[in-house]
Amino acid sequence: MGHLDHATFGWLTPVLSYAMACIGAALGLRCTVRALDATGRSRRNWLLTAASAIGTGIWTMHFVAMLGFGVTGTDIRYNVPLTILSLLIAMAVVGVGVFAVGHGRDRVRSLLIGGLTTGVGVASMHYMGMAALRLHGQVTYDPMLVALSVVIAVVAATAALWAALNIQAPAAVAVASLVMGAAVSSMHYTGMFAVRVEVAPSTAALPGATAMQFIFPLAVGLGSYLFITSAFVALSPTARERAAYASAERLTEPDERAVDVAPRGYRPEPAAAATARAAASYAYPAGPVDVGRDHT
Repeated sequence: MGHLDHATFGWLTPVLSYAMACIGAALGLRCTVRALDATGRSRRNWLLTAASAIGTGIWTMHFVAMLGFGVTGTDIRYNVPLTILSLLIAMAVVGVGVFAVGHGRDRVRSLLIGGLTTGVGVASMHYMGMAALRLHGQVTYDPMLVALSVVIAVVAATAALWAALNIQAPAAVAVASLVMGAAVSSMHYTGMFAVRVEVAPSTAALPGATAMQFIFPLAVGLGSYLFITSAFVALSPTARERAAYASAERLTEPDERAVDVAPRGYRPEPAAAATARAAASYAYPAGPVDVGRDHT
């Protein structure tokens, strides 16, 4: 059996993959929170962004971690169509879970269905990505660890969707994304520890692309997408902020419904004359004055 190394570049790939999982989770949670405050087409667009962010973050986490995966005695290549298919699966199943939560009337039922669907989908993405491996040898799995990784994926997905429904404060979302990133990373490495490779040394060329030829450029591109989308979401005003802006504009705009009720031919009195008249009326109040009575 070949020796498996899950961190050929040291702590670089585990830490970087965890960061990508956290960014994807944070962005997805914020988009889901925005979706729950919106209606119609706006809600749909926010949910689509949330699904793409979470799915992209999970996929990027998986393959950034795979950049540090090596097997003694054989090179590793990746089947390009299967690798891309694993990305599409990640976004599609996360989209099903997010839309179930975003449009479901029964929140508990929607949460359970969405969590189960998303968790199984994330696990499917992981093992589809592993099926894209090409090496000299045979890959097998420990069934118990595989089942444990699926359970972790379902629990992590359910917790993330629950957080999207119940957490709105930015600080709380940040904490939830850190927990979600840890859960996704745990699922990945649990699945990787389930791998067993029986190496069959060979000098034949392996089909597919190397990690640096294909995975690394794609991961960098998707990571850039996450950063750009995060900046867009951070700068986009929330529903409450838009309502506050609209209310402030209504208070500062003149009332166009006001009607001039002054009689025809009326000319407003100059301000100086009005002031002088008001002072005179204060000094000599109008009304009868009794001058015949002795006030002494």
